[in-house]
Amino acid sequence: MKQSLAQIIASLKYLPNRRPEMVLTGGAEEAFAEVAPTRDGAVYVGHYSGESEWERHSAGDELVLVLEGETTVVLKVGQSEEQVTLREKELVVVPAGVWHRFVSSKNLKVLTVTPQPTEHRITDA
Repeated sequence: MKQSLAQIIASLKYLPNRRPEMVLTGGAEEAFAEVAPTRDGAVYVGHYSGESEWERHSAGDELVLVLEGETTVVLKVGQSEEQVTLREKELVVVPAGVWHRFVSSKNLKVLTVTPQPTEHRITDA
């Protein structure tokens, strides 16, 4: 089904201070929307600044595309952390099973193709 990405993004409520604990306490829902289902998950968009909790997707890779703004995706690879800074029109593919989070996000409009299920953690992965 055809979707207007611009209309969906315009309907989001900007979240100026995303924090990891919001995954437990709520308060971030209006800054995110599902665009369309996919075979193993969905396409999502979000509009926020701040940082996210840790997450991983055991069933497949996640594509992260910055539409506007910037962010740093922190990937937990073994015992070390790898940082990937993304700006407008840049993307990264997060491999299946890799813990990751978003930090230093500034006026980020992001599109993800996210497989399910998703695991979340607030503390270091």
